[in-house]
Amino acid sequence: MFDRLREDTRAMCDRDPAARRCFEVALTYPGVHAIWGYRITHRLWNGGFRLLARLLSHIVRHLTGVEIHPAATIGRRVTIDHGMGVVIGETAEIGDDVHMYHGVTLGGDTNERVKRHPTVEDGVKIGARATLLGDITIGENAAVGAGSVVTDDVEPDVTVAGVPARRIDD
Repeated sequence: MFDRLREDTRAMCDRDPAARRCFEVALTYPGVHAIWGYRITHRLWNGGFRLLARLLSHIVRHLTGVEIHPAATIGRRVTIDHGMGVVIGETAEIGDDVHMYHGVTLGGDTNERVKRHPTVEDGVKIGARATLLGDITIGENAAVGAGSVVTDDVEPDVTVAGVPARRIDD
């Protein structure tokens, strides 16, 4: 468990040029704290302690400004830069090495009890205030521009931006 905490901290240190020391990141970065809180609540959720998981995730949201449903699936070395206003829904799936900025929403588009939140594959970067809605897939190493609204799948290694999000060719 402590190896995973160190890995989360190191990932943020590597991605944020403002990070002076990993010790500082561990003490002061709310995005890192939110991921750590999620790791605890996710274990509780999967262990059948769902009310406790939801209560603890509510406390983490209050402390960090980041709301992550305990049932979401989040991979390794996921970083949330600045954190405030991030929302990750119940059926969201996030791969490894994903980096997102403040205000990102991985939201649902139906009230039915189905897969209703995005799948974000490995290596994706999501800009500030981007909104990804529905059971869509953001392909490996794709990038989503700040302020974009994404409601369709994004192919791997592609950058999208705008409202609605469209592919940006180099």
